[in-house]
Amino acid sequence: MMEDGCAESVIPVPNVEGKILGKVIEYCKEHVKKSTAKAEEHSLSDADLKAWDSDFIKLDPATLFDLIRAAKHLDVNSLLDLLCQAVADMIKGKSTEEIRNLFNIENDFTPEEEQEILRENQWVFH
Repeated sequence: MMEDGCAESVIPVPNVEGKILGKVIEYCKEHVKKSTAKAEEHSLSDADLKAWDSDFIKLDPATLFDLIRAAKHLDVNSLLDLLCQAVADMIKGKSTEEIRNLFNIENDFTPEEEQEILRENQWVFH
């Protein structure tokens, strides 16, 4: 791209909004600091980075999902893993109805269809 002159002004990143790209860059910068600090024998510990990651993922569900899509699109696997774990932690131990409420998912099953699904998949709910 640089040889085409594209890097002089704007590098297009389709499917990723500017605000979300900024969050991805923030994550990458922090993790580069950690690897640089290790190489230079500075004291940025794993615990410090975990604490930073923990604060970083305190986002609303919509932003989390936008970040997941961006991390996948940009192939930032460590961020993708962190975000998917955050979503898994959010739904762990919640009922179907609680998960629907959390992510604003409309229940489009009739009560009969829902009972049929529960009956067919009893092993999941015990």
